[in-house]
Amino acid sequence: MEIKRLTAAITQEGKWYVARCLEVEVTSQGHSIEEAISNLKEALELYFEDEEHPRINASPIIAPVEVNMAI
Repeated sequence: MEIKRLTAAITQEGKWYVARCLEVEVTSQGHSIEEAISNLKEALELYFEDEEHPRINASPIIAPVEVNMAI
């Protein structure tokens, strides 16, 4: 068994926290950040269980971006 460190981006959408893995297209949600991460971990483990040769994109570069918004 191999352990792989992946990156999760977490946003709040209404009452839910949504956790999205940035290296593979897997997303989950929960009522708290901890629950969303736990659910994402479970979803990722199920995803990789079904993949014979999983494709994991390179680790993303996370950077802030400032944009002008007309209000």
